Amino acid sequence: MAKRILLVDDEPLILKGLKYTLEQEGYETESATDGEEALEKFENSAYDLILLDVMLPKMDGISVCQRIREQSDVPIIMLTAKGEDMDKILGLEYGADDYMTKPFNILEVKARIKTIFRRVSAGAQQEQRVIRVHDMDVNLVKRSVVLGGKDVKLTAKEFDLLQLFVTNRGTVFSREQMLETVWKYDYAGDARTVDVHIRRLREKIERDTSKPEFIFTKWGVGYYFTDQD
Repeated sequence: MAKRILLVDDEPLILKGLKYTLEQEGYETESATDGEEALEKFENSAYDLILLDVMLPKMDGISVCQRIREQSDVPIIMLTAKGEDMDKILGLEYGADDYMTKPFNILEVKARIKTIFRRVSAGAQQEQRVIRVHDMDVNLVKRSVVLGGKDVKLTAKEFDLLQLFVTNRGTVFSREQMLETVWKYDYAGDARTVDVHIRRLREKIERDTSKPEFIFTKWGVGYYFTDQD
């Protein structure tokens, strides 16, 4: 079955170009030109990925992303015409998995989409494996987390980071290593992306972020996951 992608942008030429190119790749696409329409389509249909512009009429892309994250971990790639780091970080902070700055190369868009779908497919094909650390169970196949008997909702990228940590407990990873391993392409100059995701992950799995049980900071180097059961 073809992967379904929701394209959200208020610029007709961009929508037309994305739609044509992605459908040539075998994807099914639907389009929305404002934030409210995007939410309506999301709530009434199922998508495998969403390309979401930041600057939208009626409801901005950040708000749309946040609303979607309350219900789903569908991969979201933010599109922004601005180059300021704050816009990029905000998009990630509210649950986006990736961002691209306009004008973008359509070949890079296709490459990033394929990277996300390969990751999701690879996770589904793994043999059943649940890793338990303290009172947290991480299911690497279902990509689910249970902490203290309660489900923890993570975005796709947050889970990728957690999986990297729990399968390499005690190993200190620099920001650059995490970008290369988890994002799998060049994020030159945007190592803060890692800090944003680490902070959000800690907020979800640490009972007290000032006294971490799972993710620790190695000052001047990076982050590591506890090696204690």
